[in-house]
Order: sequence, then C-alpha cells, then structure tokens
Amino acid sequence: MSTKEKFIETIRQGYSFKGDSIIFGTAIFNGEAIPDLHIKMPLATINRHGLIAGATGTGKTKTVQLFAEALSEKSIPVMLMDIKGDLSGIAAEGYVNPKIEERHQKIGLPYQPKKFPVEFLSLSDEKGVRLRATVLEFGPILISKILELNDVQSGLVSVLFKYCDDNNLPLLDLKDFKKILQYASNEGKQEIEKEYGNISTTSLGTILRKVIELEQQGADKFFGERSFDVDDLLRLDENGNGVISVLRLIDLQNRPKLFSTFMLCLLAEIYQTFPELGDKPEPKLVIVIDEAHLIFNEASKALLEQIETIIKLIRSKGVGIYFCTQNPQDVPASVLSQLGLKIQHALRAFTAQDRKMIKLTAENYPLSEFYKTDELLTSLGIGEAAITVLNEKGIPTPLAATLLCAPRSRMDVLTDDELNEILSKSKLITKYNEIIDRESAYEILNQKLERAAQQSSSEINKEVPQVRFPQQTKTTTRRTEKSAAEKIASSPLAKQVGRTLVRELARGIFGVLLGGKKR
Repeated sequence: MSTKEKFIETIRQGYSFKGDSIIFGTAIFNGEAIPDLHIKMPLATINRHGLIAGATGTGKTKTVQLFAEALSEKSIPVMLMDIKGDLSGIAAEGYVNPKIEERHQKIGLPYQPKKFPVEFLSLSDEKGVRLRATVLEFGPILISKILELNDVQSGLVSVLFKYCDDNNLPLLDLKDFKKILQYASNEGKQEIEKEYGNISTTSLGTILRKVIELEQQGADKFFGERSFDVDDLLRLDENGNGVISVLRLIDLQNRPKLFSTFMLCLLAEIYQTFPELGDKPEPKLVIVIDEAHLIFNEASKALLEQIETIIKLIRSKGVGIYFCTQNPQDVPASVLSQLGLKIQHALRAFTAQDRKMIKLTAENYPLSEFYKTDELLTSLGIGEAAITVLNEKGIPTPLAATLLCAPRSRMDVLTDDELNEILSKSKLITKYNEIIDRESAYEILNQKLERAAQQSSSEINKEVPQVRFPQQTKTTTRRTEKSAAEKIASSPLAKQVGRTLVRELARGIFGVLLGGKKR
C-alpha cells in the first residue's frame, strides 16, 4: 500500500461516524486535495467546544460563517459574536464565481448559494435587538467578580443585596446600584449597621469608583430592563433552519470589560436556565466568540476561573462554545484543555518567538505520520486549515490538512438598506427595544430621603417658639405708661439737680475764661 493510499484509508476510517455530521471540506495530501475524502464533525460532539485560530487574512471568519451555516441547516441555532462587522452577509445569498466552482470540484460537493435566517443583536447603539440584564440577575458574587473586588468588598456587596432584598428595593440598573452604595455611605449607614454589622465607608467608595469605571465603558446601556430571555436564542425558522443570532460588537473593541461582562452574564444565565440534557445526539445551541482574546486579556483571575468553570459544566446543558482568535496562546491553557474541535489556519513565523509559538501549537495536535505539523501550520493557504475533531467516542480524529468549503451565503457585509429591511421584520425588536425605567431602588431611596428631610424640617419648626413683635405705628391715641427711668428723669428732684449742675458748669467755664485774662 502506498503512502497516499494509507493516508486515504486512515482519514476515511477516522472520519466515519454512525450519527449525523457536518462537512468542513476535503483532505489534502502532499498539497493535493483528494475529492470526496471529506473531513466531518459528528453532531454528537459539537457540545465539546472548540477553537478556530490563524493569522490575519487566512480565512478564519469564512470558516466561522461556514460552520454557522452547516449548523443552521441541521436545525441547530447559533450565536455569533461579530467584532469586526463582517458576518452580516450570512443573511444574504452568496455569488457563484469560477474560483468557488473550482474549489468545490476539488472537494467533490456542488456549490448552491443560500441565505440563512439571521437575528441581529446589540449591546450598544448598534442597530439590532437590545440585550439587557438587571443587576439583581447578576447577583452579588458575579458582580463582585466583574468589579474585581477583594473579600471584604465582596462581603459588603452581599450585605447590600441582602438589605435591598429585605426592604423591597429592586436593583435593576447601575443607577440603582450606585444609589444604594451612596445611601450606605451616608444617610443609611447607621440603619444598615444596626441590622447587618459594621460597614467600611472607604470600601464602599472603592466599589463605587469601580462601578463608575464599568459605566464609562457603556455598561449603563446593558444593565436594565427588559431582560433578554436566553430561550429566544433557540428559535427555528419556518423551514426548520436554526436562527443565527449575530451580536454586533463593532463599537466594543475598545471596551473589553463590557464584552467580558456580557459573556460571563450570558454563559451564567444559560447555565442556570437550560435544563440538564446529558449526552444528546446533537447540541441545543452553539456560541462562537470571535476575537476571543478580548475576553481573556482584560479578565481578572477570578473572572477567568468563573469562565473556565462554566465552560466545563455547560456542556451538559447541550451548549457548545467555540473561540476564534489569531493565536491559540490567546486562550488560557485551562480553557484549551476543554476543547474538542481544533481548526488551525496558517500561522506566520517572522521572529524566533513566532517559531517557538508554532512548535508549541503543533504539540497540541495528534501525532501524524503524514505531516510535520509545525511545517504544515506555516504552509497552509487561504481557505485551508489543519483540523482534528472528537469522534463519537470522544477520541481525537487523525490530523488532516483540509481544503475548506466556501460559505454559501454572501462573503461580504449587508448594505444599510438590507440591514434595515431585516430589522423591520424582527419580532424581537418590538419586544426588547422599548425603554423601561420602572420604580426601583434609586427612586424609592430618593423618596425616602425626601420624606426624612421634610419630617426633620417639621420637627425643627415645632421645637423653636415663634416670637411675635407688636406692630409699631407713627401715631397713637393710646396713653402709654412711663417706664421707671422716665419717671425718675421727670421727677422734681431730678429737675432741680439738673439745673444746679448746669449752673455750676457754666460758672466753671466762665471763670476759666475770665481768669485767664490779665488786666
């Protein structure tokens, strides 16, 4: 048996599955694509998570598009994080051209353009269905991890959540959370300490500053009502295709903290809401996180631990999570170890450090007698990738250089008119884009402080007696009684004494004047 025949047999056996699967492309041997030697992934292991990596311009985004299309056709809903804004074209049919036809002849599959059902979502001012969550839904533990609080500060947050719960003070948005922090630092400090123990004003000030920092990244638009129901990610269209929810994050590249906050909230909400499914023949939902380094680069140790924990556990809920990034080293080793699918596009070796990184990356793949993995990773062309998946028994399949299928939807963005037309037909827009600001902790505490101020002013007025002064008039017909001083001054004796004093004073003055003259 020749090496090529042995390769074909190895790949065919490694990628033969009993259950349903999706196709990525066809295997490449010695630079030649072998038609009909298809590289597939069983639906049963899609909830084992995965990684799509590669240098800029090697075709990662198109692979994400291809992956989402294949899942949608299998009635599996998908959520895509669109950081660069180039995934909107999935809602429109693709175009046939000679290059695509030639590629698909090599793969052994026909190319049929198709558009897919898409729902556009937004965390900010981008057009789409607004995603929100309340502070209360996050809870004290998650809020503390997002704000990177220490144990003392986290304890204070828990106390304030308990106080709000006991006193019917709904914490819905950041305005509410800031208000309870200010209230606990000033007017309400004594009241809260009486029931829940001592409170550090310094710690409260630190927490408030961190909330303001989060607010400056645009989190005030994310926290609030109406909360997004994660079950709305699980919809199918009238043809049974899974709806692809595209979260438009174009304006969040410089606000990674908000992005990581949202991702942690979403994963936690899905984990808490979705029922346990165990091992099912297909996943319930697939989430693809583009530019995954934005989550991990700015995440604290506590946040990374939380993400790692959820990724380990969420598989049993029928959810698969896929990270898309330029360098596999962008994803922490603790997370990489949980991933089943690996699609590695070409890497570039410009420096000694790059070459070391490529050798480390090559060690993450199964050993192959047909490829030198480190050399393969630098020789892949655009639209080609090194792939290994988990088979139905959870065993990694043989490494295969793969010529990938072209996406069937448009490999370009929608125009504004096309985007607006899709949004105008959305049923979720009317459900979630209404601004709701019902009475919550902010309004209730302000009313409480106003009542306290009015009551305090009323009590002060009662304690201080009001003094009324008689009205003075210019003329009066009433004879008023003289005072004692006036009576003494007007008595005969006083008058006599006064005349005597005047006479004596006059004599003295004239005596001095006359006595001073010489005759």
